Amino acid sequence: MKNKFSASILIFFTLFTYSQSYNFKTIIDLDATDVISQDKTGTCWSFSTSSFLESEIIRLTGQKIDLSEMYNVRHTYIDKSWNYVMRQGKTQFSQGGLAHDVINSISEHGFVPHSIYTGLTNGNEKHDHSKLVDTLKKTLDRYINEPKIYNWKKETNEILDTYLGQEIDNFDYNGTEYTPLSFMKKTKIDPKNYVTITSFSHKPYHTSFILNIPDNFSNGCFFNVKLDELVHIVNHALKEGFTIELDCDVSEKTFSAKHGLAIIPKDGINIETALVNASKEKEITQELRQEEFENYNTTDDHLMHITGLLKDPHGTTYYKVKNSWGTNPERVSNGGYIYMSEAYFKLKTISIMLHKDALAKKTLKILRKA
Repeated sequence: MKNKFSASILIFFTLFTYSQSYNFKTIIDLDATDVISQDKTGTCWSFSTSSFLESEIIRLTGQKIDLSEMYNVRHTYIDKSWNYVMRQGKTQFSQGGLAHDVINSISEHGFVPHSIYTGLTNGNEKHDHSKLVDTLKKTLDRYINEPKIYNWKKETNEILDTYLGQEIDNFDYNGTEYTPLSFMKKTKIDPKNYVTITSFSHKPYHTSFILNIPDNFSNGCFFNVKLDELVHIVNHALKEGFTIELDCDVSEKTFSAKHGLAIIPKDGINIETALVNASKEKEITQELRQEEFENYNTTDDHLMHITGLLKDPHGTTYYKVKNSWGTNPERVSNGGYIYMSEAYFKLKTISIMLHKDALAKKTLKILRKA
């Protein structure tokens, strides 16, 4: 009885001394543009990747340019429409996408400043794509059912013109005339320099494969590494001054925009308590990560932008993650950023995207051979 009592006291003392209010120390804080809101759209993939590219432009040129998210959304909706029609409607058609969809778009169409293409029409001040996607899908379904009657390409472009605005061929920016491709060249962004990396055990490591997730309509390839390598790649990139695009699951109760935190507490620790007081976290293994992916507990919910690294008083690593849910203090903390623990990152990340120069030489050499 005495031993059990002593053990209980020890456990209580350990938890008490560990658990305390969050107090973060910034280790790395890289340049990024302002946090904005994706409003009522499922286009986080464009907002986050645009933010990532904006940080890349700052790194490459020192210029701060607000890119148009909707310019690339428009082109991606066309690509989605092609995919949906050619698969005769037997695939998903939604607002979702992935970071490489933006890279595919800028490879062909370049990009433009937000001031040139806002994607807002008819006096609207906020984005809402619910009617847009429903209208597109109905149009495509009508064509699939009666392909000899309807012209889906013409109708799709007309719908996008109505909801997002007409295509941009050339424009003036600060007194200079550009095309979207020449403007991208001015910013020194080269789409060929960006790689997507993941970590799953159902495919061989150090090879590239098409990840079968619902939003990968464009069949993008992912370079596969072990989990510890994935963490090392992110940490190395941040130390070298490179930000990272992030695709992850945010459906967990331990992902809280209100608290500005994403954590994985150990079993038995109350979630609400853990979101207020720093608590011990679960050890994340490759096996657990794979299990959560295969049972659908980890899905590709949301894309964001890693811009820094922090530590709590216990030395736990957190990533500073720029979100696209606005800055309203009634809804979000940390000015719209999420402080994501390494444990959460390891368990809930689907993939990352970064500049190939951010990779260690050894990793880059392996990637080139894949």
